[in-house]
Amino acid sequence: MKVRTMILIVLAVICGGSAAVGVSQLAGQGQTRKADDVKIVIASGNISRGTVLSAETLTTRPWPSAALPPGALTDIARAAGRTTTVPLVKGEPLLEAKLASKDAGRGMAAMIPFGMRAFTIRTSHVAAGGGGFIMPGDKVDILLTMTDSMPDDKSGGGVTTTLLQNIEVLAVNQVLDAPETNKIDTKDLATATLLVSPDQAAKLDLGMNKGNLHLSLRNADDHRSGKANPATMAQLRYSQEGASKGGADWSAFTGLFRGLGNAPAKPEDPAPAAAAKPAEVPAPAQSTTSSIQTLRGNDRGVILVEQH
Repeated sequence: MKVRTMILIVLAVICGGSAAVGVSQLAGQGQTRKADDVKIVIASGNISRGTVLSAETLTTRPWPSAALPPGALTDIARAAGRTTTVPLVKGEPLLEAKLASKDAGRGMAAMIPFGMRAFTIRTSHVAAGGGGFIMPGDKVDILLTMTDSMPDDKSGGGVTTTLLQNIEVLAVNQVLDAPETNKIDTKDLATATLLVSPDQAAKLDLGMNKGNLHLSLRNADDHRSGKANPATMAQLRYSQEGASKGGADWSAFTGLFRGLGNAPAKPEDPAPAAAAKPAEVPAPAQSTTSSIQTLRGNDRGVILVEQH
């Protein structure tokens, strides 16, 4: 046998052996990887918030142990009978943080954290305030409007103040989960159940009995408490778009009262302006025309007065 032929045979044997070893190692790694997998509990379908889980709504699937999510459940029996605190999608692993404890009860009661309360407000302004876009899980600010007038009331007959901020909506009517359309029919918006502290619940109860509550939708990622000054009827009565920081457009008042003989001082002036001198009365033979500016809400007008 030629030397060249022998060399080719030896190389073929070496290459074949190397390939066999490589395949054997890959197969061993696959078996090791399968041996390291664990079964975790997942949702067998989409599950709404506030749902009591059963064995029929759950299943298991292999999951690499090295990538196991913290708090993942590996036994269906540990999840059955517990209430979901968040919506779950099909195939999503079940985590302890997404389920209420078995002693928490069923339904909404299981969704209330320790130390908190669920308080339901009934108001026609639930629909008007959010246009049907306020849904379970959203964050809102709560406005209180009161129109009772007291003898020393400086509000002008009504005031709206921001009572609470960044409050979670647990349910709208009896709906615990947001619909797929991300909108609720406004005719179905009669009540809203809010997650509040005991002190906040007391404020809501007093506000609901003494005035009207309104909901203002806010960004769920905005957790800041913004500065919100009360709005009064006294401020709105002569308020106009583009007015100065002092409030009303005082130039309109100045023109109005100047035609009557004097003009009031602005509130921010340190001392009231002195009364202007009475306008000179023209000679009887002469005739002059004066204008008086009128202001009703945002509507301005001019009245011409002819003097002889």
